[in-house]
Amino acid sequence: MASTELARVAYVAADSTPRVFPMLFHWTGQDVVLSTFFPARKIAALRARPDVAITIDAAGTPPRALLIRGSAQVTDIDGIVPEYALAMRRYGGEEEGAARIAAIDHPGVRMARIAVRPAWVGVLDFQTRFPGDSTAAEFTRRGQA
Repeated sequence: MASTELARVAYVAADSTPRVFPMLFHWTGQDVVLSTFFPARKIAALRARPDVAITIDAAGTPPRALLIRGSAQVTDIDGIVPEYALAMRRYGGEEEGAARIAAIDHPGVRMARIAVRPAWVGVLDFQTRFPGDSTAAEFTRRGQA
């Protein structure tokens, strides 16, 4: 959860089609916190249909992925979401993160804090854990009759 890979967040948009959006994230120890600026369309979509799936992948071979499912709780924030500032510092380093926050932290800035408490968590490492709870042998035979 200290990764600097982007979280990929899947949700259903207002037009009932699926979306996947890469986002910075911060782990509080209980919630994955994502943030967006008003008037992002995903805010209303997440309020209407809060169920989300999140993946945080680690680059490399074999691939590794943390999979999370839960419901998004969206809170309007006047100013910068505190976890957004923490994520900016984690992703860019203290100096760069602070500079980026300073560049956007102006009167009138509004953000949405999107908190997802994991209801289900899985890990795929393609060595000991495979999609669909398959075994290494089953995964090797995938696609064969």
